Amino acid sequence: MKCSICHEKVEETFLEKIKGSFVKKKPVCSNCQKKYTKEEILEKI
Repeated sequence: MKCSICHEKVEETFLEKIKGSFVKKKPVCSNCQKKYTKEEILEKI
């Protein structure tokens, strides 16, 4: 699974949960969550 913003692979735990979150059903990695505000993330998706 790849991040919708930076297109890098999103890490997963052993239970196949992502280390990040879904925004409007699209995966966003934790690095992009730290880098951008909520409004910026919504604009970039």
